[in-house]
Amino acid sequence: MIETRKVAKILKSKPTIEGAGVHLKRAFGFSQVPAFDPFLMLDDFRSNNPEDYLKGFPWHPHRGIETITYVLKGDVEHGDSMGNNGIISSGDVQWMTAGSGIVHQEMPKGDRNGSMYGFQLWANLPASHKMMDPRYRDVKSDQIPTAEMENGTKIRIICGKIGDEPGPVRDVVIDPEYLDITVPARSEFTHPTKRGHTVFAYVIDGKGYFCQEKKPFSYEMEGLNYFDMKADPFLGNGDLVLFATGDQVMVSTEGDPVRFLLISGKPIGEPIAWYGPIVMNTRDELRVAFEEYGNGTFIKHKKSD
Repeated sequence: MIETRKVAKILKSKPTIEGAGVHLKRAFGFSQVPAFDPFLMLDDFRSNNPEDYLKGFPWHPHRGIETITYVLKGDVEHGDSMGNNGIISSGDVQWMTAGSGIVHQEMPKGDRNGSMYGFQLWANLPASHKMMDPRYRDVKSDQIPTAEMENGTKIRIICGKIGDEPGPVRDVVIDPEYLDITVPARSEFTHPTKRGHTVFAYVIDGKGYFCQEKKPFSYEMEGLNYFDMKADPFLGNGDLVLFATGDQVMVSTEGDPVRFLLISGKPIGEPIAWYGPIVMNTRDELRVAFEEYGNGTFIKHKKSD
């Protein structure tokens, strides 16, 4: 029997400052570990004000994780210790596996109107892969297929599969799925999920409700004030839904469409030692990473000529 996942928890993204002074909203992060295993963090850096993002994320190290950057508007210039550099533009995705170590920078530039819309997801790596060679998967917008359902639902397939149509990012350790889904007004959309995988949805436009859940006190809420809650069950821009176990998720709309990121992955289930941009399994491994960064031996893999 197919079981529809229930809503386990609702979170509201919270303003924070990262990098050299980038104002963004964090959907989840350190305090939510391990509920989102294998994922560590989701940041929403959408803004129409260049002062919010132009200071960017200057040179910094990563080890033991993957960072996934999805841009909807504007450009993000990037460069790294392997000699790579380029631009992540509107509709593009960069799936970076830091592995044994990368030092890089990401500098949001916005578009001609000053808009910069994007998201960065951090995914953990298991101990067996934390020291793997770094790699990039730079995916241009026109390489990302869009599937359209009979009811008008549109799905950009970054990673995973809709029917027989796979996304361009494949062979990732945590067996992830990353979909950008828009469900039209007065519609319902159901999507199968792998049992045992962590699954969440982050709403980025419009409003809808998930898994037919209309009782706001039936699940845990974080970042929302019970006494300020609306009477309706709809979730909107900046709301995140973490689902309980099951075989599928469902989203429903009424008078408005809804657009959301649907992300899932296989939990790793290992200890996490996390400080800043480095995530390992033990405090000793963290100490070694920062010692190596300080003495110049952090980079294990250099781009060959």
